Amino acid sequence: MLAIFERARKFMSDNGNPNQWKNYPPVDLIRSDIKSGKSYVCVEGGAVVGTFFYDFGAEIEPTYRVIDGAWKNDGAYGVIHRIASSGAVKGFGEFCLNWAFARGGHLRIDTHADNKILQHLLKKLGFEYCGVVYIRNNEPRLAYEKF
Repeated sequence: MLAIFERARKFMSDNGNPNQWKNYPPVDLIRSDIKSGKSYVCVEGGAVVGTFFYDFGAEIEPTYRVIDGAWKNDGAYGVIHRIASSGAVKGFGEFCLNWAFARGGHLRIDTHADNKILQHLLKKLGFEYCGVVYIRNNEPRLAYEKF
């Protein structure tokens, strides 16, 4: 997983998004995700080709409680974070988002303003832009929702 996250950081940097994942995610967070049972890996041909975090419930993402804008639906929702691919399988991000949405029919996600690739994918898959949320260190992120 660490190698996949390293590859994702390089991919983002090489594609106009050098600041989103500097030194992120930390190993302690990855371990916590795994321990909580909310870390997922995708395997193709016996090799791990990607990873992501997914959770579903009411008010599960503290940084989503305050938004400069408005969420479209106040019901229980899923969140997906830390989507990272080895690059071995085309369409990994789309697969993850569709998988997560199919679990609960309501999904929220945020991304850095420079992450044009993810923003394009979210729009393609029917996510709506809802506003700006603020994560650790008060960093702004563009917030999207689909239900």
